[in-house]
Formats: sequence, structure tokens, C-alpha cells
Amino acid sequence: MKGIFKTLIFLFAITCFAQQTPADSITQLDEVILLEDNLPKRAVGITASSTLGPTTFEMFNPIDIASAINQVSGVYILSGALNTNRITIRGVGARTLFGTDKLRLYFNGIPVTNGAGTSTIEAYDFENLGSMEVIKGPKGTAFGANLGGAILLDTKTAFPDETRLSNSFTVGSYSMIKDNLSFQHADENMQLSFSYNHFESDGYRQNNRFERDGFLLTSAINVGSKGELGLLLNYIDYNAQIPSSINQSDFDEDPTRAAGNWLAAQGFEDNQYTLLGVSYTHRFSENSKNTTSIFYTYLDHYEPRPFNILDEFTNGFGIRSQFDGQLGKGSFTLGTELYKDEYHWGTFDNLFGENNGNGSLQGDRLSRNLEFRTQLNLFGAYSYPLTNKLSAQVGLGLNNTSFDYRDLFNSGDANSSAERDFEAILLPNFGLQYQFRDGNLYANVSRGFSNPSLEQTLTPDGLINPDIAQEKGTNLELGGAFTLFEKRLSLDFALYRMTINDLLVEERVGEDQFIGRNAGETRHQGLELDLKYALKLSQHLILSPYLSYTFNDHSFIDFVDEGEDFSGNPLTGVPKHRISSGLDLRHTNGLRLNLTHQFVDAIPLRDDNSLQSDSFNVLHAKASYQTQLSAHINLGVNAGINNLFDTNYAQSVLINASSFGGAPPRYFYPGNGRNYYGGVQLGYVF
Repeated sequence: MKGIFKTLIFLFAITCFAQQTPADSITQLDEVILLEDNLPKRAVGITASSTLGPTTFEMFNPIDIASAINQVSGVYILSGALNTNRITIRGVGARTLFGTDKLRLYFNGIPVTNGAGTSTIEAYDFENLGSMEVIKGPKGTAFGANLGGAILLDTKTAFPDETRLSNSFTVGSYSMIKDNLSFQHADENMQLSFSYNHFESDGYRQNNRFERDGFLLTSAINVGSKGELGLLLNYIDYNAQIPSSINQSDFDEDPTRAAGNWLAAQGFEDNQYTLLGVSYTHRFSENSKNTTSIFYTYLDHYEPRPFNILDEFTNGFGIRSQFDGQLGKGSFTLGTELYKDEYHWGTFDNLFGENNGNGSLQGDRLSRNLEFRTQLNLFGAYSYPLTNKLSAQVGLGLNNTSFDYRDLFNSGDANSSAERDFEAILLPNFGLQYQFRDGNLYANVSRGFSNPSLEQTLTPDGLINPDIAQEKGTNLELGGAFTLFEKRLSLDFALYRMTINDLLVEERVGEDQFIGRNAGETRHQGLELDLKYALKLSQHLILSPYLSYTFNDHSFIDFVDEGEDFSGNPLTGVPKHRISSGLDLRHTNGLRLNLTHQFVDAIPLRDDNSLQSDSFNVLHAKASYQTQLSAHINLGVNAGINNLFDTNYAQSVLINASSFGGAPPRYFYPGNGRNYYGGVQLGYVF
């Protein structure tokens, strides 16, 4: 039955041959109403990207950023919990055990990926986002040229000449409560937005409570006739219990269980995260400008685990400056990005076994370390119209990364302090775009890279391994975007092939000890297809079906690990087929109904291809209604059901999971069972 279902969906995609187009406003056409988000593009020149806006975000539970991100073909977020997310793009990052790496994350134009290359999507409240733009693969020269690409998050902006106070309140299953209170003001001289958010939930599983408070302040003030000064302050304070992954038996019998050792230790993480940024934009002329941002980040993280207690904090500093302008008939972008951070971390004994069942108890110190991490990116791109319809773009990036590790705990021969400075790497990029009346075709070739973390460069003895190298890859891509049938049907597609050399492999040598090495070559190739259709059912009723399909044909080309040859096997951690689809029904009176669906194919769990997760289908539904109560007051109500058919599925997995103490390996992070939510939004315009 699953095979028939997949075949029907795939044939529907091929027959309709269309794309998901971002949506936010309602545009009146001659015969249809097309829902469309009018969002600015940040990707430079003709660089292809995918953008989501508020209309997509509003289809989901306000805590479910993973489902929104998974609407983008080629992008998959594995969410083990609200605080445990791993974003993969075209299979890049799938072998990372925990967290998101091999891509760069930006928040209102400020880089928020740390010096080790790790990005944390859960540091931002979903309800504050106005758009998310994804550049897939290393073709985004101005945004780091990482093998996975870049994700650009931007906050909501105030409506022109308006002052608004609004509140969104949501309750749901697992004792979930969420509130977002926001104030926005905009006039001809300034924009100001402030929001406070609170969220708490007991969670679906044991030892799964999550509680978060935070606020966000953004402002933009005109400075003279040519300048604009911006301020960004984002603060998040959250405490999240950790149920961790579970084994096959627990997953089948009772997916609400936590891992036994994490439950006994009552493991959790406590985080305080601050991002402060100041930017200045100066327009030299109508066609040229510079934006320079300086920023500071602070993360304080405390995490009792069964094997030890981690206590760490990070101070990060950086500057990003970008010039955009015209040169002859073409346009250019030129800039630099420097990020430095100081990472302080140490571990302690966890004496939870001696704490009378009261969970974690901090014991003696086991380690104390300090890392200085520096990343420098230089970038430039030039777009030139060769003819009225054909444009070319060349880009070049340069990255230099260095680590300085200080062992502050051990002395003498046991001290493992060391430095590692990678050679600067050049990252060229070339693209062509041909413009048609109803769309465009593009071709791109680009080079990208991924750095090993400092921990990956260490040997089991804690010494720097001078032989470990950066991952490097070349991406070939052909794609296009079209609007057809009087703009009722939109199509986006991409075919790509990327070969990655010096594949970084993390080998687990202890319950909390990993080492890295370069272990071969992978080939990432696939098809991405997005469609959306606007069907006018009546004068006031519009039905918009949409579908995003991802085909991943990723494999090891040359991979020998500990004497075993895995060459030719599918890349671990990546589903071969993935579908996000749905129906969006909207009435001009403010009523909206959504049915969203996700299919994820089986995921290989071991490099030898001996085990894989089960494929699954999950459906969500939501109804909402918005109305104007008076000239100043508007009201919105909504209710939704997630996992309509109460499917038991793995929302995230661990690859090559090891077994300790005779316990079976733990591969699975269960997704939530059937759950409900409802909310009220009230706004007042002054």
C-alpha cells in the first residue's frame, strides 16, 4: 500500500510539474486568486533559493518549526525534541550525531553559527519569524559556501505608518502553554518591534519537560537621508529535560519512555543565550550601498548527563560588512565576515547513583578547557547580463579557520594544549540564468567545504591530529522556476550532483568520547520538485494544493572504515524519498483550513546497510479564522490536530549507534503521538 501511495504521489508531481511558491498576500488575477508571500530575496544576484513566509508558518502549531522547514524540498530537519534538532540539506550533515553543522545560519543578516560550525535553530521563537530563505549547497558565495548551504532567518517587520499591540495565546496537549506578546511601530523615520514569549510543556515522553522565556527587540532608525541604524537584541532562557534516544524494543512497545540512564539521572540542559547586534546601512547612491554589522553572542550551557556533567559558556564576537552596487551593466557584491569566539568548558562527575533517586549531583571536576576559534570569510560576486535574456554570475570566496585549544586541567605530559590552523581555501562559483516569459532556467557549478570541529581533530589521547583535513566538494546544479496557466500553477525544480572528498567520520570510542577522521568520498545527487496550484472554487473560496518532492540518490563512493569496505552503500541517515504535501482552503471572510502531509522513506541506520528505520506518513490539520471586530481591533482563533492517525514514527534517528554495558543500541527519537492545540490572537491598532 505504501508503494502504491508513493507511486501515485510521484506521478501526480510529474503530471502537474509545479512548485511551492511562497505566500503571504492575496493577489487578484483575471480568473484566480493566487496566494503569494511578497518577500525580499537576500541571495545575491541570480543565486537560486527557496523562501517560506508567514502563510506557510501559520499552517502549523506555533512550536513546530520543524514541520515548516520540512516544506522545502531537499531540506530535512530531524527533531529528537524541541531542544534537539539536526538540519540536513541534500544529505549534508546527516552523519552528524547531534546538532546542526556544515551550513551557516543567519538571523536578520547576522551570522549566528558558532566558531565550531554549529547552528542552533531552537534559539529563536517561531512566532517572531517573518521569513526563512534557504540556499541549498555551496552556491551562496556571500553566505559562507558551506557544503550544506545557508539558512537566512528574518524577523517580522512592522506595517508602514502603524502602531500595533498584539498577543497570541496557545494551549495544547502535554500541558502546553505558549504566549507571545508583541508591540510594533513604524513611521517615516523609524521601525521598532518588541516581543516577549513564554512557553512550557510537559512533553510527550518521560523526562521531557521544556520551559522557555525570551524577548526580542529590533529597531531601524533613519540617520539622515542616506543612512539607517539597526539594533537587534535576542534573549532566550530555557530549561529542557532530555529523554534521549531509545532502542527498538522500547520504540515499538512504549515510545513515551525515556532512556533508562537519562531518566535515572533526570538529565536536562539549562541555557541562557544572548545575541546583540548593531548594524549601519549607508546608501552611496540609488544603486550602491554598504551594510556593516558588529555583533556579540553569549551562551551559558549546563547539562547533567548520565556519564558526566558538562558546564560551558561561550563569548562570541564578529563583524560583517557587505558592499552592493552597479559596475558597468552588471552588479557586484563584495564583503568580509570575521567571527571569533572563546569557548570555556569543563566536565564533572555525575553522582546521580548516590543521590537517593533525586537525579544528578555534581561531583569532582574531570576536565577544564578553553578554546579560541576564528573564522574569516572573504567573498565577492559579479552578475552581468550577456544578452537581454541570458545572465552570468561569477563568485569567489575564501575561508581561513583556526583553533587554539588550552588544557587548563592537566599538567606536564598529560597536558593536551595544541593549535590547528587550516590552510586558506578558495571557493569559486559560476552560474548562468536564461529568462523566459514565464520563468527561468539556471545552471551552477560551485565549490564548498566543511571544517572539522576541534574535537574531531583530536586523537583518542587528546592530541591534535595534523593529518585530518576539511571536507571539500564540487556541486553541479541545473534548475528552473516557472509560473504557468495564467499564474495558477508554479513550478520549481533542481537536479544536482555533488561529490564530497575527505569525508569526516565521527567514531565513538566512549559514551561521551568521539574522534574524527577523513574516511573517503561520497556522492550526493538528486531531484527536487516543488509545486503549487491555485484553484478558484467560487468568488470567495480558493483551494491551493501543493507538493514538494525530494529524491536522494546519495552513496559512499570510496569508504573503508576499520577494515570494512562500505563503498557503494547508501549514505547513512538519509531517506531516499521524501514528500511534503497538503491542501490549503481559504475563504475571503477569513476562514482557513489546512491539511498537511509528510512522507519519509526508510533511513539507513548503519554504514553496512544492515538496518534501517521504517518509512512513515504523518498528517496534520488546522482550522483558523480571522476577523476585524472594529476599526482598531482584530481577532483570530485557531485549532489543530497533529499526527491525525496517531502514527508511531521516528522523528529523528541516530546512525551507527553503539551499545554500552550490554544494553541494546538506541537509534530512535519518537515523534509525538496524536495531540491537539488551540489558540487566540488579539490585536489592537492605535
